[in-house]
Amino acid sequence: MQDQVDAFLEHLQVEQGYSPNTIAAYRNDLGQFLAYLEGLGPAIRPRGWGNVTRDHVVGYILDMREREYSANTIARKIASIKSFFGHLRSQGEVRMNPTEQLETPKVEKHLPEIMTPEEVERLLDAPSLDTPAGKRDKAMLELLYAAGLRVSELISLNVEDVNFEEGVVRCVGKGDKERLLPVYQRALDYLSLYLEEGRPKFLRGNNGDQPALFLNRRGARLTRQGLWLIIKRYVEQADIQTHVTPHTLRHSFATHMLRGGAGLREVQQMLGHAHISTTQIYTHVTSEHLREVYDETHPRA
Repeated sequence: MQDQVDAFLEHLQVEQGYSPNTIAAYRNDLGQFLAYLEGLGPAIRPRGWGNVTRDHVVGYILDMREREYSANTIARKIASIKSFFGHLRSQGEVRMNPTEQLETPKVEKHLPEIMTPEEVERLLDAPSLDTPAGKRDKAMLELLYAAGLRVSELISLNVEDVNFEEGVVRCVGKGDKERLLPVYQRALDYLSLYLEEGRPKFLRGNNGDQPALFLNRRGARLTRQGLWLIIKRYVEQADIQTHVTPHTLRHSFATHMLRGGAGLREVQQMLGHAHISTTQIYTHVTSEHLREVYDETHPRA
């Protein structure tokens, strides 16, 4: 697969006359996409680029959004991928172009879509506690909303990262920065239930020493894609009309904290944002909410 990337870069340089800086940007963009695909496992390798589907590209876009890439960066990377697959298709190296019907993400930065507290309640109540998977899913959703974790942070948690005595979870975020996050008691209770009655059911064979907190049915660490499918199922089950992504609970956590009176600096620390300007977008969402309340309640509005 890397050979085809190299051939494409050579085509851009020799036949299209692209500048070294542009070639370097394409190399970086396509290299990151290839690394993402390889991280999905061996199933993608037999047919190489011909095995890449639209769902893979959409999954990559969701992954970049979860990692908080800017809208401009995502748009540029998708444009690089589109150009690459257009070249492969023109050369007859793939039968289908998975980006053909794909819209390039809009560059404009929109305010994050959030759930209402009532919608969050319905989503968190959706899993049934009658099965090991239900206990796991309940604990995951509660923890996502309790601590405002990124999806990558949640699936990277190990059992030892939960401190029930202190009521905190240790996570490692961007730039390998560690932070301790408070967790409300209800989430801790469901985590405890999962660890006692759910997680042992997922362990198989030699996986008794598996450190991961959240496991899939094979006893391995749950993946980002697996979590997204789980959330999607419960959103449909709870009949939630808001467009929900794995990152929506994080957005909702931050907005609800600010509306409840938390300070911007405290929310920044809990989210693990390097710059407070990243956190300030939630103040705009909160301001919109205040305007709605004002218009609905002020006697002269």
